Parts: sequence; structure tokens; C-alpha cells
Amino acid sequence: MFGRKRTSQVFGISQAVLPDSYVDRGTLDEQLRKLLERPVHVALRGESKCGKSWLRQHTVPGAITVQCRLDRGAHDLYIDALSQLGIKLVLDDTHSGKISGHVKAEASLGEGLIAKVLGASVTGKAGIEGERGNETRTEPVGHDVSDLRFVADLIKASARRLVIEDFHYLSVKERKKFAFDLKALWDYGVFVVIIGVWSQNNMLIFLNPDLSGRIEEIPIFWSGDDLRRVLKKGGQALNLDFSEEFAAACVNDCYGNVGILQALTLKALDAMGIGEAASESIIVNRLDALQSAALQYADQLNPLYQQFAKRVSGGIRTRQDSTGIYAYAMSVILDAPDELALRSISLDYIFQKASAREPRIQKGNLRVVLEKFEHLQVDEEGRGLVLAYNEAEEEISVVDRQLLLYRRYCTVKWPWEDLIKEAQVEKTIGFAP
Repeated sequence: MFGRKRTSQVFGISQAVLPDSYVDRGTLDEQLRKLLERPVHVALRGESKCGKSWLRQHTVPGAITVQCRLDRGAHDLYIDALSQLGIKLVLDDTHSGKISGHVKAEASLGEGLIAKVLGASVTGKAGIEGERGNETRTEPVGHDVSDLRFVADLIKASARRLVIEDFHYLSVKERKKFAFDLKALWDYGVFVVIIGVWSQNNMLIFLNPDLSGRIEEIPIFWSGDDLRRVLKKGGQALNLDFSEEFAAACVNDCYGNVGILQALTLKALDAMGIGEAASESIIVNRLDALQSAALQYADQLNPLYQQFAKRVSGGIRTRQDSTGIYAYAMSVILDAPDELALRSISLDYIFQKASAREPRIQKGNLRVVLEKFEHLQVDEEGRGLVLAYNEAEEEISVVDRQLLLYRRYCTVKWPWEDLIKEAQVEKTIGFAP
């Protein structure tokens, strides 16, 4: 029937918020809105596809949103942020820990912001460059970018909130550098929303204790009841009634992750032949359709995790490793039971399991190896993080919960065991000490 709401408009993984299945769990929206009215930075942490970006879009519209990459630094965040304001930031020095360079207005918006900032304080030298027609012009405006204050003033003049997405992709060194910048930005009246995946409470305060009292952290997690509310609200929009048995099975398969729940629900409805709102109420209770959805979802994940395995195993092969420590560690982590993987996998647990198979493995060496895991996983664009290591707590977290569904529904042959066998052969024939 023309005009009926489609199931894909209600359920599924989407870059844009799907309002008919958006749930304010634990009044998190209200909590975030209150903090946004206060002079504090806000950190949102939670695993991949847990709804961080939807929460941000719902409560912080019109933000300057900067995406982090593993090979990017704190300075790149400012370059990206200003570019969204029509300003090109050219850095002359990126190694001293300070900002040094100049700005070029590439649009009338950027020119207006620079003029607005310099109208209050004119010192030093700078230039605005722009093009009108075929004419290129350079005008003195009186300010170099010699510190973070000028960048902060430009962001503040835009009246837009700065949002840093995927903060966990920055290296530990760059995270710490930005944590110190956050103190300066707070002093200059610019309050930032930082979004990412980490398991340590108040990680940014750990990186810079001066942020205490200047930043509030909000962990994002979903209870079973919250996830059932997603099904109920979306079902009401489509005239569908999800049975308790179906809801319980769906919540169990999604591993506490709302993104997986959204995807499974849409695929299950597809399997049942439901593509739009029903004219009369329908009870959704087919567990076979949900299992089919989970199998299909896991199958679609196969290329993702095979590439993950290929990148990691390729990185392992390039390292001199007489004990096979990388492979043993990966084997333990990927075989950890669900109840452990849902929380975190400690260094002690990994060491206990790995050293039981290879006594030469030393705990100190294992710690160093785990610190390098993030670089082993990501692709050339710095994407694809599946496992994150928390140095403060010495534990591995599964930041991509899809991995748990994948291994439940797919027969997986990881390459770690082959790498372990190679290391054992080398030891036997004397190639390794």
C-alpha cells in the first residue's frame, strides 16, 4: 500500500538517526543536554555500534564533527575542524607540541570568522587568501597562528560545538597531547565532545589529571530492558508485536549492542516477508527467521574478519618472534568465552593461557605485544579496530561486538594455530633460540 512506512525506515544500521526506533536509555539524552549547557568537556565512550553517534546527532545538531584516524595527530584535528568553517590552517611546525603557522580563508564564512576574531584582538601578522572570479588576493589581517588560542577563538566564533569522533584511533601519544590541549581549550572557553571506544573509566583524566572537574564522562551501554524498548517502539511504528521469546533471543544474539539488534531485526523481518507497516497487528515470533537473520549477518561479516585475520597474521609474520607470542595471544583472545569477552580479557588471563602452551612466554614481553595489537589490526586508512588494549587496566576489550556473533554462527578457522605450529617447528629444528 502506497505511503506505508518501510521496515528499513524504522530498523537497521543507519548513519542517520531512525527516530521510530531511537530510545533514550536511562535518560541519557537529558543527561547529555544538561552537561552541554555547562562549562565542561564531555566524553562519550562505548563499543562500536552502541549508539554513540546517534546520541550525538540527536543532542548536538550542527556540530563541527572531526573523524580520527590511527595515523593522524592532534594537529590534524584542528586542520579538519577549521576546514569545515571555510578556513585552511597551514602548519609550519608540527613537532614542537605547539601550533605554529597561518590561516587562509577559503570561503566567505571563514573570512568572516577570522575578521570577527581579529576585530577583538589584533597582534602579530597573518594573511587571508581567497579567490573572487579569476583574481587571487592576499590581505594583511594581523595575526599568526602561534598558539591554540587563535584556533579556539575561531571555533568559538562559529558558535558550533567541536565533536571528536573515534578518539580511540589516535595513538596513545596523540591522545595524551590532545588531553593537554583540552585543558587549554577549556581555559579559552571551547568545550569539546569526545567520542570513542575505551574501557578505562575517565581515561582522559588519567592522561591529564588537570582535566579533573573540567570533563564529564558518560559510558554508553544497553540493558536488556533498553534493547526490548527499541523493539517495542519500532514495532509500534510498524504495527508489529514482538513476542517475548523473540525479543529474548534477539537480545541474546546482539551481545548488548543496539546496532546488532537493529540489523538482526531488519533481516528477520525480511526473512518473514515483512517489508512495510502492517495494516493489522502482526505478532513477530518466528525464531527460525531470527536464526536465518543471524546466519546471514554472520556470513556477510566473513570478508570483514578474514581481512582482519589476514592483516594481523601478516603483521605477525613480519616480526621476529621466537616464541610465537603474538599468535598465542591472539589464539587466547579469540577463544575467550562470551562472558569474559563481553567485559574484558585481562593480561593475567592471557598470560596464564598462553604460557601454559608455551612456557617461554614472559609476562613483560606479552604486555609489550598487547600494546602493539591496535597497529596490527587496522588497514591503510587506520580503520578496522576490533580489539583494543587498555594500558592502565592491562586488559583487552572487544570493541566490535559483531565479532562475537560472527564466531557463534560461523565455523571460523583463524590463522593463529598455523602460526603457532610454524613457531613450534622452528624451535624443534633449531631455527629459533
